[in-house]
Amino acid sequence: MSIGATQPFRPSGTATLSASTTSANITLPGAGEAVLVYNAAAATAFFRFGTDGTVAASTADTPLPPGGRMLVHAGSYAKTAAAVLAAGTGAVYFTRGDGTVY
Repeated sequence: MSIGATQPFRPSGTATLSASTTSANITLPGAGEAVLVYNAAAATAFFRFGTDGTVAASTADTPLPPGGRMLVHAGSYAKTAAAVLAAGTGAVYFTRGDGTVY
């Protein structure tokens, strides 16, 4: 891919994390270096990636507003994701794949 080129996102698997005000983590399915994060909860979600099941998220991590989505270059070393909500409970979706634009 040439410098500045954009590639459409090609998903390879989705994991649904049941999030609350306590951090939870999930294994990322599929392959690829990009992860599309979608916050289906009614509160702001904070997320981070890790290499194993010990990863935990806090309100100091990357915020994602309700209904928001963010395409992140997590890299091939990211094997797990964690999220915590500012309030309540809800779902946060992590879709792994390749690409630079959604």
